[in-house]
Amino acid sequence: MPHLTDLHLENWLALYSAAAVCCSISVLISVGAVLAQLYREQAWTRLNTFRAVLMFGPKTWWRWQKLYLHSTPVTLAIVISFALTLPWG
Repeated sequence: MPHLTDLHLENWLALYSAAAVCCSISVLISVGAVLAQLYREQAWTRLNTFRAVLMFGPKTWWRWQKLYLHSTPVTLAIVISFALTLPWG
């Protein structure tokens, strides 16, 4: 198995860094969107039973997951388009 050249190693590090930046931005945006939704709906007013309190965390987490996973195609498109500009040669 051949080893990576310095150029390929730098390119892969740049791609992983770009993916990390895109994912970090996606996390921040999705957390902000969930917090805004919870505030707009005033979700804490419906915490009047034990079951509602118990399920608040998982429901909020699932809401965040759905928003975060919607960013996957955009993240992939950005990272792939960045990879196509790198000199692999």
